[in-house]
Amino acid sequence: MFEFHWPWAALLLSLPLLLPYLWPEQRSQIEETLQGQRQTLLHPHLDDLKAAFSLRKPRLQLGGWLYWALLYLLWIGLILALMRPQWLTPYTEISTPGYDLMIAVDASHSMEALDFTVEGRQVNRMSVVKGVMGRFIDTREGDRVGLVLFGSQAFVLAPLSLDRHAVRLLLDGVIPGIAGPATALGDAIALGVKKLRDRPEGSRVMIVIADGDNNAGGFAPKEAAQLARLAGVRIYVIGVGSQQTNIPILEDGAMRFRDDLTMDETTLQQIADLTGGGYFRATNTRALEEISARVGQLEKTEAEARTAYLPRPLYRWPLGVALLALLWLGLFPEGRKRFVRRLASD
Repeated sequence: MFEFHWPWAALLLSLPLLLPYLWPEQRSQIEETLQGQRQTLLHPHLDDLKAAFSLRKPRLQLGGWLYWALLYLLWIGLILALMRPQWLTPYTEISTPGYDLMIAVDASHSMEALDFTVEGRQVNRMSVVKGVMGRFIDTREGDRVGLVLFGSQAFVLAPLSLDRHAVRLLLDGVIPGIAGPATALGDAIALGVKKLRDRPEGSRVMIVIADGDNNAGGFAPKEAAQLARLAGVRIYVIGVGSQQTNIPILEDGAMRFRDDLTMDETTLQQIADLTGGGYFRATNTRALEEISARVGQLEKTEAEARTAYLPRPLYRWPLGVALLALLWLGLFPEGRKRFVRRLASD
């Protein structure tokens, strides 16, 4: 299937033909220039000279016409390249029955807190999230998985896709604070619900990984959870953090202790209860198994077949024609003078 991505650019093809009418003063300037360049031929017998050449047919000014044709060919090639011709190849994707899982990950500055210990070494919350959710994503074969990051604002980092490997790579590249220092937990839930509500009912699942804090955004966590319940989205919450009073965190290259990083488990539990989901701690080794078991009890989305057209650009061909015309114009410099003279004599 062939098409032009910008077909409206074809209106520019007629522009060279309209130039003499749009700027008539340029034509008069050409005539004045040629008048100044004319030379007078003095001959004692002009009538005899005229009669000697009257029987000859005037030669076709091939140089002027060729120059004009090359100019217009150059213009046509450039406009066709600007119209972005492309060949569309159909690609059909057939998905197997599965679930629609949107994962919302807290990427605020609080995820830099060092309140976890792995093999005797302190690690931040984000490292724990990557390990826990990375293993979960790897096991969701056949499911569509998406990724939402939230900090001061909420962003869709990966739409729902069968490419779990790509989602895993994107998650591995997330660093604390990449979405801003604050935490918009309610906005993240609302954004995830917006992306899931267009999917078939019965398989809409959202997994939220957060510490319960919410100090930014336009939605409160409970309000967003109510929207999720109305849209038929189940939310499973994984709490990341601890109940320590003073939590160490790395800020500006120095270790500091803050008392405002304690995990709010009450809010996280309320979100899960309102949507019919469940709440788990990140340190619970059976949390992922429990979530997988509950998700498996839901109704799967039926198999889907979607056809997309993959474009293959073809602008190189008209652009190559334009370059050849430009090359011929450079090899034919006398044609310009003849073209200008013919234009002035018309």
